[in-house]
Amino acid sequence: MKATLQPGATARLVFKVPVSKTVPNLYPESVDFQAMPSVFATGFMVGLMEWCCLEVLKPHLDPGEGSLGIHINVSHAAATVPGQTVTVDAECTSVAGRKIGFKVTAHDGVEVIGTGSHDRMVVPWGRFVQRVNDKAQRAGAEPIPTCGA
Repeated sequence: MKATLQPGATARLVFKVPVSKTVPNLYPESVDFQAMPSVFATGFMVGLMEWCCLEVLKPHLDPGEGSLGIHINVSHAAATVPGQTVTVDAECTSVAGRKIGFKVTAHDGVEVIGTGSHDRMVVPWGRFVQRVNDKAQRAGAEPIPTCGA
């Protein structure tokens, strides 16, 4: 990772919520999720927050590096309906070696829908893929493909 990443680095992501990102679509196998209203799912909001943090990191990574989410602590305080636009802001709050901390906020144009913190670990993709594939082999599962990073 380049030494250019410093606390205070920010990114903004703007995303129009489609029906495919609502609660019934989070786990279609779940009868309980199918019975819930079609509002923006917490799981998809978390993913959007992670995506925004990836955007903060992107210009500071060396070739062959990526990052993994290692901790998330966020609230989801308000419902958002399909068609609304969610704006996520992420700010780097700490750089401790390869561990990067972020403050995240999501707003749907009417109100704040989520806030919190997120930590990511910068890793060399090749080593990560090897470790995951070693685990897959021990579990009798299929290996994952090599990353394009």
